Amino acid sequence: KTVTHVPAQVLPMCPVCTSGRGNDIFRLPHHPNHPRKNQNMKLRNTALIAALIVSAPAFANDLTVSAAASLKEAFQEINAAYQKKHPGTNIKLNTAASGVLLQQLAQGAPVDVLATADQTTMDKAQDQQLIDKASRRTFVLNDLVVVQPKDSRLKIKTLNDLKAATVSRIAVGNPDSVPAGRYTKGALEKAGLYGTLQPKIVSTQNVRQALDYVARGETEAGFVYRTDAVLAKEKVKISFAVALETPVSYAIAPTASAKSKEAKSYVDFVLSPAGQSILKKYGFSSAKGFKAK
Repeated sequence: KTVTHVPAQVLPMCPVCTSGRGNDIFRLPHHPNHPRKNQNMKLRNTALIAALIVSAPAFANDLTVSAAASLKEAFQEINAAYQKKHPGTNIKLNTAASGVLLQQLAQGAPVDVLATADQTTMDKAQDQQLIDKASRRTFVLNDLVVVQPKDSRLKIKTLNDLKAATVSRIAVGNPDSVPAGRYTKGALEKAGLYGTLQPKIVSTQNVRQALDYVARGETEAGFVYRTDAVLAKEKVKISFAVALETPVSYAIAPTASAKSKEAKSYVDFVLSPAGQSILKKYGFSSAKGFKAK
């Protein structure tokens, strides 16, 4: 069995950005130099994606997994391993910013498993009774890092270095929907730099888009996860790790509306030695002993 995906691209892509490696079904259709799309457009797009997921035919052993963008490659391999162990199960992987995944689920998308790049988004899902609270788990950890284009000669070793005139644009996920953006905003506010750096910030739809902008040299720096930087090591380099008050932790849970009997089994597999081994391969850290606040 092969891993299938929810239909991709629903909007015309910017010709400059069509090579992007962002989220599968919810890519932002603009370039950093283009006018920003308004909030109404974003909401319409989210609603359309949810409608597309709802309209997809579902079968008894179909399993739809909505996962944070930074989990894409790791979950593709996990899905293949799960399907090998459970013949006849067809997994559909939907990746996007965690906040977008929550919106889709809240709007009725038939998702069986939700995996977010933070606890805050999963808390919101739990408050809205969208997940199986008893089966919720923290399954992996990550690090927030600042990256630069591989060939950059700028010396960026601290957050204060981002104030330099030579740094004109910084790629950061939208803190309203992207956990990496929320972590970044918190770190910059603690350092007293958020207001100063805000004019330089290029807001992105998800963490992978921030990575793309840096990889293409369209921004001098960007905030991404360490695992993202490792995947693009031929195009970006890590400047430094960002100290955070709250560690980057990922949460997973079957949804309250899960139709597939495989939902809990899938979560167990992600937590199993086999699933954890795959995640470790992609640079994620074990969450063993970690307790979410």
